[in-house]
Amino acid sequence: MSSSAVTVIGLGPMGRALAGAFVAAGVRTTVWNRTPGRDRELIERGALAAGSAAEAVAASPLTVVCLVNYDATDAVLRTEAVTAALKGRTVVNLTADTPDRARDTGRWAAEHGIFYLDGAVMTPTPTIGTPHAVLIHSGPQELYQEHRPVLDALGGTHTHLGEDLGRAAAYDIALLDIFWTTMAGYVHALAVAGAEGVAPRELAPFAQGIAAILPPLFQEWAEDVETGSYSGEGNPLTSAVSSMAHIVHASEAHGIEAGVMRAAEGLARRAVGLGHGADGFSRLAEVLARR
Repeated sequence: MSSSAVTVIGLGPMGRALAGAFVAAGVRTTVWNRTPGRDRELIERGALAAGSAAEAVAASPLTVVCLVNYDATDAVLRTEAVTAALKGRTVVNLTADTPDRARDTGRWAAEHGIFYLDGAVMTPTPTIGTPHAVLIHSGPQELYQEHRPVLDALGGTHTHLGEDLGRAAAYDIALLDIFWTTMAGYVHALAVAGAEGVAPRELAPFAQGIAAILPPLFQEWAEDVETGSYSGEGNPLTSAVSSMAHIVHASEAHGIEAGVMRAAEGLARRAVGLGHGADGFSRLAEVLARR
């Protein structure tokens, strides 16, 4: 069995992109999916089809898994036949879920003689196999280095974040938190602007301007939270509360639900009530973390 061989379990959009990148790089690639038919294009390009999940993982020293969540991963990997076939082989799980689930899967793997790395794909499917892909990994450093030559076929930047198997999932959850709360704010803004007669395409350039001021704030607020400074010199929480209240009022005046902004406003008011009105918005990270 060639060390330059990989099995991909899960052929949703991301799984197909991963398998396609391996095939394009000349890696012997075996594929399997719970729903038949999704492997047709990959097979035409040179991938090998497996008749079962057990047959698939037995075909390669390395199996890359990309399913919807760890419930799906468990349903495939933790069957008697697949678990037995994986013994002595490596699983790289790029399925998104929580840090605790990643650690639990690592414990299961160790109990059954399976080598295990957790990870996440941080960029969309079109980036896979290009210099723009970003992947993060966690688990044993030596195991990561052993399989890095094959993983490099996925392109882009690979970062090993540490031995703790839950660390990649922790980054993934935190970064997706940024993405989805930001996008929730944007679609809400489009709804409110539209209610006031502002077309989405009219708003978009100004929205991009707002996005451009965020990267330096990310760094500044990270330093605030690490040092405990929470500077509010430029924009104290009392001012933030006032502007958030305006957004809630304008939204609800048009019958647009404002629950997300109400939650943010409520958290900011709580911080003000705790005596942090002169602090910056970064103070909310400390308030949220209080037990």
